[in-house]
Amino acid sequence: MDSEKVVRAMARWWQTVSQEDGDPNSHNPMLYDPLQDGVVKTSKTRQYLAALIICLGAVAAGTALAWTSPVLPKITANVNNTAITNSTIGNSTIGNLTIANGTVPTPLPSDDRLQLTVDQTTWVSSLLAIGAFLGALPTGYIADTIGRRYTAMVMDVPFILAWISISFAQSAGWLYVGRFLIGISTGSFCVVAPMYISEIAETSIRGTLGTLFQLLLTIGILLVYLVGSMVTWQTLSMLCLLIPIALFCGLLILPETPVYLLKKGRRSEAALSLKWLWGRYCDSRSAIQVIQNDLDQTVADASVMDLFSNRGSRNGLVISALLMVFQQFSGINAVIFYTESIFQSAGTSLNASLCSIIVGVVQVFMTLASSLLIEKAGRKILLIFSSTVMTICLAMLGAYFNMSNSGKDVSAIGWLPLLCVVLFIISFSVGYGPIPWLMMGELFLPDVKGIAVSLTVMLNWLCVFVVTKCFSSMNESLGSDVTFWFFGAWMAIATLYVAIAVQETKGKSASQIQNWLSGR
Repeated sequence: MDSEKVVRAMARWWQTVSQEDGDPNSHNPMLYDPLQDGVVKTSKTRQYLAALIICLGAVAAGTALAWTSPVLPKITANVNNTAITNSTIGNSTIGNLTIANGTVPTPLPSDDRLQLTVDQTTWVSSLLAIGAFLGALPTGYIADTIGRRYTAMVMDVPFILAWISISFAQSAGWLYVGRFLIGISTGSFCVVAPMYISEIAETSIRGTLGTLFQLLLTIGILLVYLVGSMVTWQTLSMLCLLIPIALFCGLLILPETPVYLLKKGRRSEAALSLKWLWGRYCDSRSAIQVIQNDLDQTVADASVMDLFSNRGSRNGLVISALLMVFQQFSGINAVIFYTESIFQSAGTSLNASLCSIIVGVVQVFMTLASSLLIEKAGRKILLIFSSTVMTICLAMLGAYFNMSNSGKDVSAIGWLPLLCVVLFIISFSVGYGPIPWLMMGELFLPDVKGIAVSLTVMLNWLCVFVVTKCFSSMNESLGSDVTFWFFGAWMAIATLYVAIAVQETKGKSASQIQNWLSGR
């Protein structure tokens, strides 16, 4: 009986490879599908491994985003070098210097190599967003041309060069170069990582894997908060360099996505990729056929006009773009870039660095919770919950700063900014943090995905630049209260939009999602 099974299995294998006789890879025994032998099963281990490796780019992006929080107070001239003459300040925090009980400590030794003006520090923060905007522009096209994996490898190089430039910077110019280069890589990975994950994941874990990008981003942020308070900024930068190096090494072992390979007519390579990702005993033939059916509905060489002329693609772009706008106009990157400044201006009795670490820890754990909830609660309900809670938190922050700025005693509620920011981070992390990135990979078919994702990410980083560049100016001209109320109004609009216009995509195939977007 066992010998008969072997004969039947070999016959099926020979039939498969005979159909692709011209392909040198078609005779690889790994292409054999053990159908009817009772051993057909998929493994999720390597799907998680591949997603974690590609999302090391998100860790690198997170370190870049948070780098300004502990570093800028150390290299800004008016923080380190300004004499503190009032010895009766009480409990307050200036940069990384804690002033308690009226005792003024000796300021940290200034870095004679590098002292930035306030205007230069805003450019150091904002140039990352400009680089990310420009980096996202060609990434979709490059990914469609040379593949998702090779694109990730190429765009990892600016990460490495950037951290080298920053680590040895002796002038603001070298910081500008480093922050711009790191922005290019950050924008590129915001495009290619969600594309890669959406094309390797089974439907049952697509949502969970899709949230890994935001989860690893928050881990990168937390690493900088933890390490940045203990080492010099040059050492911190050198440690950040290790992450893109590890990313490049990890990419060497990953396969290209089956969707890209099948799109290029490399069917047997696509089957081998599936076998690597889904396990040797997966039914690669059926999976390949499902992908091929989706590709058959697409145009071979789609253009920007195809993106806008097709109703499903156009509606997907509108939804994806608005989710990204809402994500950034929640004020999240302003909170990340200026975490310590927010707590300083609030006059909280807690050390600002400690507050930053608390926020980072909450962000990591709640994003992890989101990855567990996403396939149970669904995308829509988490988005509505997220924007509703953020609206309340931003309104309360605005009210606190309104009382503080008007001269009222708020010492009794000095904990309120920390509470609001923690609740804000929790709600952002379970909804508008990971889900826009996840849905961006779900809403488009392969023919327009590269173009659509690039445009969406470009809009995202344009919003990042606007928010981070204008945040300080808005605080000065409008006041902290109006600034937070402004962001809160955006979140109220987001709640209404998602409730009315967005449908659930949990557990739906690509064709089902396109039927909804096309109105069928």
